[in-house]
Amino acid sequence: MDADVIVVGAGLAGLVAAHELTSRGRRVALVDQENAANLGGQAFWSFGGLFLVDSPEQRRLGIKDSFDLAWSDWQGSARFDRVDDEDSWAVRWARAYVEFAAGEKRSWLDGHGIKLLPTVGWAERGDLRADGHGNSVPRFHIAWGTGTGVVEPFAAYAQRAAREGLLTFHHRHRVDELVIEEGAARGVRGTVLAEDRSPRGVASNRDAAGEFELTAQAVVVTSGGIGADHDIVRRYWPARLGTPPTEMVTGVPAYVDGRMLDISAAVGVRLVNRDRMWHYTEGLRNWDPIWPGHGIRILPGPSSMWFDALGRRLPEPCLPGYDTLSTLEYLRTTEDIAGYDHSWFVLTQKIVEKEFALSGSEQNPDITAKDKGAVLRDRLLGKGAPGPVDAFLRQGADFVTASTLEQLVAKMNELTDKPLLDAAVLRRQIEARDLQLANPYSKDAQVQGIRNARRYIGDRLGRVATPHRILDPAAGPLIGVKLHVLTRKTLGGIQTDLDSRALGPDGQPVEGLYAAGEVAGFGGGGVHGYNALEGTFLGGCLFSGRAAGRSAAKETA
Repeated sequence: MDADVIVVGAGLAGLVAAHELTSRGRRVALVDQENAANLGGQAFWSFGGLFLVDSPEQRRLGIKDSFDLAWSDWQGSARFDRVDDEDSWAVRWARAYVEFAAGEKRSWLDGHGIKLLPTVGWAERGDLRADGHGNSVPRFHIAWGTGTGVVEPFAAYAQRAAREGLLTFHHRHRVDELVIEEGAARGVRGTVLAEDRSPRGVASNRDAAGEFELTAQAVVVTSGGIGADHDIVRRYWPARLGTPPTEMVTGVPAYVDGRMLDISAAVGVRLVNRDRMWHYTEGLRNWDPIWPGHGIRILPGPSSMWFDALGRRLPEPCLPGYDTLSTLEYLRTTEDIAGYDHSWFVLTQKIVEKEFALSGSEQNPDITAKDKGAVLRDRLLGKGAPGPVDAFLRQGADFVTASTLEQLVAKMNELTDKPLLDAAVLRRQIEARDLQLANPYSKDAQVQGIRNARRYIGDRLGRVATPHRILDPAAGPLIGVKLHVLTRKTLGGIQTDLDSRALGPDGQPVEGLYAAGEVAGFGGGGVHGYNALEGTFLGGCLFSGRAAGRSAAKETA
């Protein structure tokens, strides 16, 4: 055989699985359709958010977290409703993952040299119900080095194993078929793609230059999701989210194409929860794109006012940073706005300086470079918006600024095919909200949320602007931001047991076949259920990749 184990996909889950295998002396063939520059895959481009429970960072900031609280939040968010079928393993994966996040995860990361920022973010604040979706407390830990830093040790392990003869890279090898012999996975077949020296993330050619076949005792599929293929996204778009947008921006490189899902199904692997997906409503067109349709997500603080395409304020829980899928559902199912593919933020310069962050390693060069001085200088002590945010303000196609609301609305209307916004309608809504700022209490849910956020020291110091009137000239200029749906994550996929073994329609493992990462719904075929708590995608790749590597190592002993 060519190797003990073949790993299909050189993203984070594949690298973690390969490390678990090679550290136990197994010979690994790492197969990927992209060139060597793309080692680490999609995770390299991420912000590096990691979900942890009752961490030292939380405790230092006065956050009281626990497994019980986190598990309650996870269940309220996931809303598992197929527990006798498609969710049968996902529920078990979810509990195991929350136990990992509340236990070994922090020390395990530290053991691989992955350090965390001292601050903890409060992502997905939820649907405003104690037993519903969302994080009750801040849990979003950012890795020093962002996603690049999370990938770094595992990429280094792979390169060291290659030097030691335990791992062989097969770049530009596209898997077209899983080889099953007598009911067991024994290899892969596919196409050798023509050489392509494109930089990381840039779409590469798909020109065939030959064929290949590799054999092994086991195969681990870690090939990612479907986010770059809008046709597949639309095919599985669930009716509960209304109609898919005609135009979307793309939050992942072109190689996140979902091919291995159908290839796995063709040999009898069970795919589950394909109607569950995770897309953002705060997407921007990247003014300096790397891959086709490259979109960037705003990581918003809670103060921007959110309006639909016709200029009506979105209802709670459709608030910035609260409930991603409820907002997506509202925008795509409300009859008179479902035909439009955009919504709007209206905010002030004071808000953008304190509250806007952009997702992605390349949009956070200070953290990616692990430059503590730059983080302190630019994010906490500096004046003005952070450099990458300021670049979008100046050059982004979706940003407009003005000194008056009437001027701002006129510019916003120039960004759509026909003028849809009425300045007088926006003014009435903004002035009503501004009146709520006169007291330290309010009946407005968003204003209540802002004041609640500022009770947490992490938000008060570095994430949430001092409450102020949107129409206060001293806080200006005013800013309008056109928001697009940004494709991102597949929440369903290959159903697996807790050893990451791929299951067939009868619920039994396919001998020698494993799956991890996004292609497996980050574990079990859908560990998140319907909703993610954020910081859980990288962690899901780490946790499921680790399980797959350890299990495959035992099988091939």
